[in-house]
Amino acid sequence: MVDVGANGFTPEITGDGSATFYSEEFGEHFHCRHGAYTDAQRNYVDAAQIPELAQAERLAILDVCYGLGYNTAAALDTIQRVNPDCRVTIRALEINGEVVRSAIANALHHPWTPATQKILTTLATEHCYHSPTLDIQLLLGDARQTLQPLAAQGWQADAILFDPFSPTRCPQLWTVEFFTLTAQCLAPGGTLATYSCAAAVRTAMGLAGLTIGSFPGAGRHWPCTIATKDQRPLPGLSQQELEHLQTRAAIPYRDPTLRATPEAIVAQREQEQQQCTWEPTGAWRRRWLTGRAS
Repeated sequence: MVDVGANGFTPEITGDGSATFYSEEFGEHFHCRHGAYTDAQRNYVDAAQIPELAQAERLAILDVCYGLGYNTAAALDTIQRVNPDCRVTIRALEINGEVVRSAIANALHHPWTPATQKILTTLATEHCYHSPTLDIQLLLGDARQTLQPLAAQGWQADAILFDPFSPTRCPQLWTVEFFTLTAQCLAPGGTLATYSCAAAVRTAMGLAGLTIGSFPGAGRHWPCTIATKDQRPLPGLSQQELEHLQTRAAIPYRDPTLRATPEAIVAQREQEQQQCTWEPTGAWRRRWLTGRAS
């Protein structure tokens, strides 16, 4: 029998020895099973170029789907190592305050520095943390609503760590409209990093005005995606990835009101897929599994 952890969540060990939780609501783990800490460092902090950005006097970060706090923790430790004097602003969005508290109750943050552990503990209870160099707020609620005031204020991030559950499980945070809102909060020269390389996600990013690139993900069989609002060169997509964007899988999720249910968003996309004339995704998959004909 598996022991249930504090607050009802059960820690599960991933490939690098770090722990994650499983979400019954979304039917997925919060992190890559190959390594939760590695995922946070490589696929978010490194992909978003936080080590380079931290060399500046100021740095603003948007953490979309804070979850257990690993991406924020990895960013904080990295910034402290690179430039302890950097003045850091973080806005973290999360719908489930219980998982935030459970991560602390289960002592899942011990590999990070004591200073970072203290910050995460304070965020779990007070939802904010302030010091001479830190201004962090944890905004609880549906990210579609909690992000709108930030965008309206003109708040912008140098790095966006975009980490919702997968598009099929949480389509409401992978829509053209939510990416458009997110892009409004991306500073010129900033980078958005996400684990997903789904064709629907990349199409939505493009329609939101973002330029996308491919980033080799740690512990994954598929690449991650990075995106910017400027035209600076990014690692290009492979021929296989480019062809994926011409299949029915590339039909994006849409949510014009930013309030639709996941079921309605999925149903609308399925209807659009049935009506489109693009190549069936299965044909693309078979072509690349068997090797392209010469």
